[in-house]
Amino acid sequence: MKEKVKYIIVGQGLVGTWMSYHLEQAGLSYKVINDPNIKSATSVASGVINPVTGRRIVQTWMIETILPYAITAYQKIAQQLNIEIIKASPVISIHPSQQMSESFDYRLHHDNVYLYKQDPSKWDVFFESPFGIGAINNCYWIDLNTMISNWKNILIQKQNYLAAHFEMSDVTFLEDGILWNNIHAERIIFCDGINSMNNPYFKALPFAPNKGEALIIKVPGLNNEHIYKNSVTVVPWKDDLFWVGSSYEWEFNHTAPTPAFKEKMIQGLNQFLKLPYEIVDHIVGIRPANTQRRPFIGVHPIHKQLAICNGMGTKGCSLAPYFTNELFHLLEHDTPVEPEASLKRFDSILSN
Repeated sequence: MKEKVKYIIVGQGLVGTWMSYHLEQAGLSYKVINDPNIKSATSVASGVINPVTGRRIVQTWMIETILPYAITAYQKIAQQLNIEIIKASPVISIHPSQQMSESFDYRLHHDNVYLYKQDPSKWDVFFESPFGIGAINNCYWIDLNTMISNWKNILIQKQNYLAAHFEMSDVTFLEDGILWNNIHAERIIFCDGINSMNNPYFKALPFAPNKGEALIIKVPGLNNEHIYKNSVTVVPWKDDLFWVGSSYEWEFNHTAPTPAFKEKMIQGLNQFLKLPYEIVDHIVGIRPANTQRRPFIGVHPIHKQLAICNGMGTKGCSLAPYFTNELFHLLEHDTPVEPEASLKRFDSILSN
């Protein structure tokens, strides 16, 4: 017997979770296909939403639209799952150099939307801060792993989840959709991160995956209500554990943890953290970034049965709720996607 659904979603990382959430809220039929042997980049992500970015401390792309949408979305899914997954976590910026201190002060007095000053003496017990301390408001920490695992349980309960490996070679194109392993769907939505690089229909997209590493450390006594940023970033993980990272390696030969990264993080921590700490884990993930640093959201220009929601890169935590909703409205209501994120900008290369 064939199972019939409107959508197949490939992948249940952060993007696949949000895509299925929107379909569930709309009462549409779908099946999530997720390979448990493929590690999602989300599993090692920091879970931080920060409205400013980079050494220039500028506002991130579309943040005035994306930030309020993301906060509301995470609050709604948390309420539905009856768990706490979103927490306001101001970034305490312990300036690593005089130049960074001056950059912060410049933005504070010229483009101050989220920045404010801190009294360094408040943090003397915890940090060395010879160049001063600032702070960034409207930052949040999302417990991504708890959210995704709890949503997976919902999918299983509703019989909308299948643990399986997905291959395009197993897909049969039909006049009214596709057939995959006895599941008939109108469309497949690819939310499978770097695996889309091997998809014959989307591999021409300008993917530029980067490798990120992080340490998980135990720091008894460190306040877990804030995110701390110096030459490294320290993010509350759970209990008295903290995530420390992260690297952005655009060229890498393997996906294993590297001793060089671990040593760099130790040196960074020792420069500003006064409290004793213990390293309990060293984790790695490959992010589905791209050369344009904008997502890929849309439908294949020729094979209309295929859609994609990918290319979130390092900002997936803030971008995923909004752009999965954009794709949902494109598929269901033919509402155009934000032009800078629309897959239409690649129609010519995908049509070849």
